[in-house]
Amino acid sequence: MALQSNLMGPCFGLLIILVLASTVGYGDQPHPTAELLRQHPIDSWLTNGGNLYNQRYSPLKQINVENVSGLKGVWRARLNGSGVGTAFSGEAQPLILDGVIYTITGADDVFAVDIETGEILWEYQSGLDPALKNICCSWTSRGVGLGDGKIFVGRLDGKLLALDIKTGKEIWNVQAERWQEGLTLTSAPLYYEGKVITGFAGAEYGVRGRVKAYSAENGELLWTFYTIPAPGEPGSDTWPKNSDIWQRGGGTVWHRPAVDPELGLLYFSTGNPGPAFNGAVREGDNLFTVSMIALDVSTGEYRWHYQQIHHDIWDYDASSPVVLFDMEYEGEMRKAIAEAGKTGWVYILDRITGEPLLGIDEQPVVQEPRQKTASTQPIPRGDAFAPQKMEMPLAGYKFVNEGHVFTPYWKEKIPVRPSSFGGTTWAPSSFDPRNKHLFVCGQDLVGLYVGGDEDGAIKDGEPQEQFLGGDFLFDSVRTGIFAAVDMKTNRLVWRQRWEDSCYSGSTVTAGDLVFTGKNDGRFVALDSRNGDVLWEFQTGAGVNAPPAVFEFQGKQFVAIYAAGALFAQSPRGDNLWLFSLEGELDEVAPDSSSGAAALKASGVDGAEVYATHCKLCHGANGEGGHGGGPALIGDLNPLTLKNTVTRGKGQMPAFGNTLTYDQFEAVLAYLKDGLGQ
Repeated sequence: MALQSNLMGPCFGLLIILVLASTVGYGDQPHPTAELLRQHPIDSWLTNGGNLYNQRYSPLKQINVENVSGLKGVWRARLNGSGVGTAFSGEAQPLILDGVIYTITGADDVFAVDIETGEILWEYQSGLDPALKNICCSWTSRGVGLGDGKIFVGRLDGKLLALDIKTGKEIWNVQAERWQEGLTLTSAPLYYEGKVITGFAGAEYGVRGRVKAYSAENGELLWTFYTIPAPGEPGSDTWPKNSDIWQRGGGTVWHRPAVDPELGLLYFSTGNPGPAFNGAVREGDNLFTVSMIALDVSTGEYRWHYQQIHHDIWDYDASSPVVLFDMEYEGEMRKAIAEAGKTGWVYILDRITGEPLLGIDEQPVVQEPRQKTASTQPIPRGDAFAPQKMEMPLAGYKFVNEGHVFTPYWKEKIPVRPSSFGGTTWAPSSFDPRNKHLFVCGQDLVGLYVGGDEDGAIKDGEPQEQFLGGDFLFDSVRTGIFAAVDMKTNRLVWRQRWEDSCYSGSTVTAGDLVFTGKNDGRFVALDSRNGDVLWEFQTGAGVNAPPAVFEFQGKQFVAIYAAGALFAQSPRGDNLWLFSLEGELDEVAPDSSSGAAALKASGVDGAEVYATHCKLCHGANGEGGHGGGPALIGDLNPLTLKNTVTRGKGQMPAFGNTLTYDQFEAVLAYLKDGLGQ
């Protein structure tokens, strides 16, 4: 309908404007308000975590325990092969707005996909340099941000940028930090009231952790908070005096922060101190590492902190997103914050003060003077969701403290349970506000720790070397844990063990469903009340990202990015799936060109196995690759190499359940002959 503006008076024109303002799609509005972002999403999924509280909860119940068995695929969009390869991980939760799904791959390529057709509307190609190094835990991104008519992207090369939401064209681009100095962006940026807020990864490379806020309009830096205090700042007395170790103190931030608009506070948690496995050079509690922190969201000013691990030497970084919620405790409504930790406990605090809400007791722990270990550690009251001690010794290793969490070590390999991979790592928890249950995705694995090594000096202007001060290996089969924990009591509601690690996170709904993923490519729905498996669907690649749940044109949908992940050792792909009760697409087999399927098809051809599983991390000629793997140059001890490949080491996952003996021998022969080593 054409408007005859020359015949209309100013009052009628104002009426037209008001009518249009009430009917336009949300994407046509300037920015998402704090009030909208704090609500449980219905016809959209506007931020990583579902709302500002990181609850990953949908109030929709059209899909429920009674009918979820009828869920099928509406369409499967292939993302042009982006992020497919051993070095990549697909861990991003999709965002939904005005009939469009936005997601990002492990290669930092961004896609806008039409909900009705599955057609790619636009694609942003990052063009990351293949020679990029200093990537901790695979090439990955855990999501994009959305607001102010823009899509916000944090890249592995340290760039933060804004794309036009309708076209994917770049609007602004800032070099937030330099990857050569060890700082990268892997978490989803947070949009809030005209600001883009992000933390930086890289504690493994001797960096000083930080969170920054930028203008959503033009990328101007607004404030910076350093998680490691400089001399004279609050917390600096927890680092050695007359030492510059604080400049490489770690404490980086893995995940998207949460916000309480009423309090005006921003919440996040931090990674391990550096060097990770040599506590001798950093005497003290090492604030603000492995801590939950609250800042003024407008200014970045410090408000409070709570340290989960004092003087961490186990790589027990707090990497899972914090979750905010309100609940009644001892007859009073309280504002709470919780995080599931690598120790296997959930830490629950008052988010106004940072004080423990259900009780966390400082208890004495076993000491190792050479590691300068802390005399006590915080022990939450309630149940651990993951095993924390060993039932029997590992053959060939000293059995200390039953391998219990906080068991110290020095130059001798000591087994500890959980390892640095669990309890839970980055995988986000989901929270059901109806019954106050937190759903935790984790794993059970024994780690072997050794420490006390010296690390090199900072190389100005050059890519930094790992700053670890020791090493860790794995000496058990990694199994998964999925658990429901009652936040009113911090007690288990139910718990189950999976045949493989849980490496996806989850989303819970009012239909009494928890959606989560399996490494073998299955997307599953559990009964949130008891953990029963109600539905499974083979997506064709490892489901290692949490889903988004939303309503479109009166119907409920579930979207999931299935691409596989390095540490899950899952089949790779480039799949974006959409599901509904009216879908007609059936399951698909895992891609034969990627992941475990490719390995099985490769026989004993060492060159082919190397190309499939080693090249991206270690380079085509063993010179070291963009996945962060070291060069394979010089004499290779077959026994050491086999132990490393089968058990894993440092950032390298274990291939013991994947490679056969013949395949290992073929790769070893190729390293010696084909690469001329």
